[in-house]
Amino acid sequence: MTEAEILIKLKESILTFDETIAEKTAQEAINIGMDPLIAVEDGLVSGLDVIGEKYENDEIFLPELMMAANTFQTAMGVLEPEINEKGQKRAKKGVVVLGTVKGDIHKIGKDIVTLLFRTGGYEVHDLGEDVDLFTFVEMAKKVNADAIGLSALLTSTLPGQKDVIDALTQDGKREKYIIIVGGGATTPEWAENIGADLYAENAQSAVRKLAQMIENKG
Repeated sequence: MTEAEILIKLKESILTFDETIAEKTAQEAINIGMDPLIAVEDGLVSGLDVIGEKYENDEIFLPELMMAANTFQTAMGVLEPEINEKGQKRAKKGVVVLGTVKGDIHKIGKDIVTLLFRTGGYEVHDLGEDVDLFTFVEMAKKVNADAIGLSALLTSTLPGQKDVIDALTQDGKREKYIIIVGGGATTPEWAENIGADLYAENAQSAVRKLAQMIENKG
């Protein structure tokens, strides 16, 4: 199999959610001495780009989005050790700290966002659920984050998003971070009222909007 054929097959494995083909083709890339980063970026990621567009256009839905992400992870399980062995690194698009705010223990949406950010090339620090504002602030400082993601599913926990933004403002650090808010209770109006930078209606939009904002800042 040529490198061009491998790239096509890797992309197709993402589009068809075929973890077996993804794994076998990733191994074939290693067997022929192909640059594993090219396999990732020009094969797997190109497939994810198509999946993202289809999801945004309501051509596919969340289960398919997750299957594509899982297929990517399966192939990365083969390619990543080779990348590390060669001392290579995927280009890091940014550093994100995220979690579910204090008083809220819901995690499914946050976990999906975490997975998509990681497959999208971001370094992600997932703080989990029921996270107090000080933990968000301190972790963002520690890892020199580009963005902080605040999830809230319950109306009663929405103030936790505002509390983090207020704490950053009082600390003189608000402008350092892009603040993304999302979750079932969050609305565009709420995001604007509390001074968030981005409102994410779903996981894919969080990745897309952050990428656009980081690019614009750069």
